[in-house]
Amino acid sequence: MTPEDLKHTANRTLSHYESSAEAFWQGTKDHDVSQNIDALLAHLDGQAPFDILDFGCGPGRDLQTFKALGHRPIGLEGATALAAMARHNSGCEVWEQNFLALDLPSDRFDGIFANAVLFHVPSAALPRVLAQLCASLKPHGVLFCSNPHGNDQEGWQGSRYGAYHSLATWRQFMQAAGFVELTHYYRPTGLPLAQQPWLASVWRRAGTLAT
Repeated sequence: MTPEDLKHTANRTLSHYESSAEAFWQGTKDHDVSQNIDALLAHLDGQAPFDILDFGCGPGRDLQTFKALGHRPIGLEGATALAAMARHNSGCEVWEQNFLALDLPSDRFDGIFANAVLFHVPSAALPRVLAQLCASLKPHGVLFCSNPHGNDQEGWQGSRYGAYHSLATWRQFMQAAGFVELTHYYRPTGLPLAQQPWLASVWRRAGTLAT
């Protein structure tokens, strides 16, 4: 992809969420992702409360949860309408940033929660985005991510771009960005793999970042 291709991909995907913000909130506000939240928190070192970045926070559902648990969450969202909803719904600070033009502080967060979001990043930009996330974690900080998995195909699904990586390919991206795998699982639990579209994985920032 050229820089213009990447810009078009981001803008078109964000436009989808801008135009459907309220419907997205109504359709997702009651989703139970407690398994994913627990997976992140269980691997954080040190004493709570923790500084957590909810990357792609959407309308703020999970910001509400992290805040209610006593942590110090900050949201990051690319769609203006969703960022405004997240601030209203959670009362948390929310940074409005395009995923392909991030400006993140270094060594800032104990954990990053990237639930159902990184699959929107084209493979051509994924190494850079993951390296930025890795650098924004404190030493040995933890990243949780959940993405729909596939056979390494990517492209448009309606007006949203998606990349559907296999576990093996996802591991390659993550390890190259400076992460060490802690665990992974498929969702929803208790079903055959063919009926588990989501791959969840937990990663720790390695002692030395990849260059």
